[in-house]
Amino acid sequence: MAENVYDAIVVGSGISGGWAAKELTEKGLKTIMLERGENIEHIKDYVNASKNPWEFPHRGGKTQKMIEDYPVLNRDYTLTEVNLNYWTNEKDCPYVETKPFSWFRGYHVGGRSLMWGRQSYRIGDIDFEANLKDGIAVDWPIRYKDLEPWYGYVERFIGVNGSIENLPALPDGDFLPPMEMTCVEKDVAARIKAHYKGARHMIMGRSANLTVPHKGRTNCQYRNKCWLGCPFGAYFSTQSSTLPAAVATGNLTLRPFSIVKSIIYDKDTKLAKGVEIIDAETNKTYEYFAKVIFVNASALNSAWLLMNSATDVWDGGLGSSSGELGHNLIDHHFRCGAAGRVEGYDDKYYYGRRPNGVYVPRFRNLNGEKRDYIRGFGYQGGSSRENWSRDIAEMNIGGEFKDALTEPGHWSMGLGAFGETLPYHDNKITLDKTKKDKWGLPVLNIDCEIRDNEHKMRKDMMADAAEMLEAAGVKDVHTYDGGYTMGMGIHEMGTARMGRDPKTSVLNEFNQVWDAKNVYVTDGAAMTSSACQNPSLTYMALTARAVDHAVKELKKMNFS
Repeated sequence: MAENVYDAIVVGSGISGGWAAKELTEKGLKTIMLERGENIEHIKDYVNASKNPWEFPHRGGKTQKMIEDYPVLNRDYTLTEVNLNYWTNEKDCPYVETKPFSWFRGYHVGGRSLMWGRQSYRIGDIDFEANLKDGIAVDWPIRYKDLEPWYGYVERFIGVNGSIENLPALPDGDFLPPMEMTCVEKDVAARIKAHYKGARHMIMGRSANLTVPHKGRTNCQYRNKCWLGCPFGAYFSTQSSTLPAAVATGNLTLRPFSIVKSIIYDKDTKLAKGVEIIDAETNKTYEYFAKVIFVNASALNSAWLLMNSATDVWDGGLGSSSGELGHNLIDHHFRCGAAGRVEGYDDKYYYGRRPNGVYVPRFRNLNGEKRDYIRGFGYQGGSSRENWSRDIAEMNIGGEFKDALTEPGHWSMGLGAFGETLPYHDNKITLDKTKKDKWGLPVLNIDCEIRDNEHKMRKDMMADAAEMLEAAGVKDVHTYDGGYTMGMGIHEMGTARMGRDPKTSVLNEFNQVWDAKNVYVTDGAAMTSSACQNPSLTYMALTARAVDHAVKELKKMNFS
């Protein structure tokens, strides 16, 4: 085999790219995984994972220089010195905002699998059928039964903790033992269930954190430092899980600092035959060839790559024949909810720093109910006690003040909503003709916003949270809306959607690009709608399913 020829190419090494590499290599394919950023090695390169706050120069905060260099990251909690190298250099990799879009990116091996929130929920037929029933966008080309076995396959490998609840709006999975609610959460959950007569539920969150040792990885130590990289391998990431599996096969080549600039398309065979890359360190170009290509660069970058490919055949790039490539950009809107104070548990506390919270599954616009908007939302949240950083009005200096801070403060309980955003055709990305990145490549122009449906939903997202907390006996409940612009959910999706018709979608039911059947896109770009659940588990299940299909097609010689 020539050194630049492989059986398969994977573009991107994040949550879905890692899965593509694992599945392809385990099925015997010599695979190269191309990552545009640096390599971060498991354990060795988690240099801040065991540091205490006082060991950082600015106690984990941010400097004026950081604010200047990372204006996008500074829009939310994401800008901090503790893992700054995990986030993309915004000066090297700019983009254009026709409307505000907060694009939080991680260009390194593992991508955002090192920083993700780990919430892992299936989406069900309520979600797969929603577009068809509502007459919105296009119908998903699959249903829950098509993805159900792959959800289980993924969950059993990565390790998802959770409880069986038998809720129609939230399919159960193959779970490790769940994490435990605090005493306050247990009480609030019981009161919500009783008050709404079983129509609303507050359950323990389902997260990809190990609660028991699993497949050679250590269980969670309740440090809640997941975003620094976990030296115990206690949460799912490419580094802790899929990459070691792929490496163990002997079939993987990992090439960091490899910016894939285009997919090489063969007009005669109507198939892709490889990719062209720029070495991010030397600026030299190289070509790699393979029979099948998996595009997993994240929703916006995957669409960018397609747009930048085969432009001599399609003005809009590979996959643009339907006119939908780059359109239908979706995210989850959030940053609103309610919180309050809980009385009566001053003699109770909790163990460690649990890296998970509670979850309230969707209950709106179900069972015949109709609001003045369509779709719905869920809640994530939890309870805690105030710590030493709180303000004590009666004391602000001296020994009594220090003594008081050795005791925890009052309990609080909060619920933050995550709402579905509809796939509007004119929420879109395009290649900008006026700006280039560090390597002379065109950058994206992002033009999207939430609309009337989402704004109406946000009113309920706040009001319902307050109502539930008050019904559960929480005191001094207040609602909040911290303001939201697209991208802040870090769940960008939909730019190369799946569908049933090549005239209205970019991908078919197996995530193949209609215009080149040996190119598969299985990250967030593929999503036809967003549901309101965190989407990463769905990306992984779609990827495993697509690889199974691709290998069968290869065996049939359909990509030759």
